[in-house]
Amino acid sequence: MRTRLSLRRKAVNAIMLATTGLCTLLSIGVLFFILGYLLLQGGRFLSWDFFTKLPVPVGETGGGMANAVVGSGKILLLATLIGVPIGFLAGVYLSEYGRTAFSSVVRFVTDLLNGIPSIVMGIFAYTLIVLRMKHFSAFAGGVALGVMMIPIALRSTEEFLRAVPVSLREAAMALGAPKWKTVVTVVIPAAIRGILSGMMLNLARVAGETAPLLFTALSNQFWSPGWNQPTATVPVMIYTYAIAPYPDWHRQAWAAGFLLLAMVLVVNVAARSTIASGMSQKARL
Repeated sequence: MRTRLSLRRKAVNAIMLATTGLCTLLSIGVLFFILGYLLLQGGRFLSWDFFTKLPVPVGETGGGMANAVVGSGKILLLATLIGVPIGFLAGVYLSEYGRTAFSSVVRFVTDLLNGIPSIVMGIFAYTLIVLRMKHFSAFAGGVALGVMMIPIALRSTEEFLRAVPVSLREAAMALGAPKWKTVVTVVIPAAIRGILSGMMLNLARVAGETAPLLFTALSNQFWSPGWNQPTATVPVMIYTYAIAPYPDWHRQAWAAGFLLLAMVLVVNVAARSTIASGMSQKARL
């Protein structure tokens, strides 16, 4: 009886191990399939002209997406300047001072904001900024993406600060440091690697958003100096070129898609490396 039960447990264990291993391979395989397909379709069309030249008129071949690459950089920079400070400071408050009912309301509202579809955020920015300014702009696109970054920045900051041992706070206060100085000089430095990794993942998340930019920054076939003009971005250019009936535009859309995915992958790897190095440093201490 015991032998039969032992064989049954071993069989169930082997089946479950094989099933979980197969699911893991399938999950990883999907990522590598997407990367390989984009590399095959778009990687070969990446060239120096792609990064340095403007789009050419319909019917001509060549050109590039230099304006879209720069435009994406501008909008992501503005979004970071808007979303990260607000989310970071709110996360510090909730972690170190948030023990009231108001803090619970803030967390609930933050989770709701994180679940709002991006197209709704685009309509919000369109109504609040574009209609009032009477034109599309990089500023409106940066605000839309910046608001989308706030909830993730807030929650990641709060979680990493909460992971800091209480003993560090108590040691600093025992030496006579006030609460605010303990937070600034002890708690935040201890969690800074995790916070930075969360911000990088946050930036990678909004880097591929298209719907909010269609309502705010729109697009442009030329350079867009300043912040008050319609601005081309890589996700919108991918969308525009992909639905067009021109083969050369399709090739550039594949190239831009590979570039965008590569950028997101690099940011994710850098964020994971930052977390891993921080954990190894804590282990040594």
